[in-house]
Amino acid sequence: MLQKKTTLKGKTALITGSTSGIGLATAHVLAEQGINLVLHGLMDENEGIALAEEFSATYQIKALFDGANLMDTNAITAFMERAIEIMGSIDILVNNAGIQHTEGVDTFPTSKWNAIIAINLTAAFHTIQKSLPSMKANGWGRIINVASVHGLVASLNKSAYVAAKHGIVGLTKAVALECAEQGITANAICPGWVDTPLINNQIAEVAKRENVEFEQAKYNLITAKQALPEMMDPRQIGEFILFLCSDTARSITGASLPMDGAWTAQ
Repeated sequence: MLQKKTTLKGKTALITGSTSGIGLATAHVLAEQGINLVLHGLMDENEGIALAEEFSATYQIKALFDGANLMDTNAITAFMERAIEIMGSIDILVNNAGIQHTEGVDTFPTSKWNAIIAINLTAAFHTIQKSLPSMKANGWGRIINVASVHGLVASLNKSAYVAAKHGIVGLTKAVALECAEQGITANAICPGWVDTPLINNQIAEVAKRENVEFEQAKYNLITAKQALPEMMDPRQIGEFILFLCSDTARSITGASLPMDGAWTAQ
């Protein structure tokens, strides 16, 4: 028997950290398909509302903004309850928000450790927990956690980030097992180098330190880890997330999916 094709238009996606970078690119990709959006990020409330209105006008969808502090469990609860009340349900959950700090384990600040674990891992647990009731009621849901290549391998001076990203991979697997018979998939995407302003700052530092041109520093930085000598455009991740929402991907669940230019193939 042929399975009825799922229509993504009119479904609602909540994307944490969606006012810039990977999250914003993903929001545009999903909105192009007529998917309603709950946007989130560290942005002034008025700017966030304006961004949501821009999405609504451009794509003819419903869009909502919330600037909830993901380190605060109560704030996450209020955020999720408000989103579900206004939008009706959360059909697609993209846990993308994340922060980073690099320092050796022996001097790594406790406050930085706590913040990275809270935002990169614990917040995802809470958003998943709050999204599941409506997904189960609808018999359909997609949970996509933007992990990192560091959910699969480690790097120097990134203990908290590596721990959080390994944790999100494990959480993804557990959720996938629990929801497999309820039309809900859970997957983790594990990107390598992604072209964002934050990375460009890092490249500039390498160029200065090594006394080389920006493009040479970029090449050196990328190929030190991955075979493919180019960074991904954030939109590529958005397109992959869209694929994971499709009927074609309904059997893909519990997976940790590298997009890393052969970083982890070595």
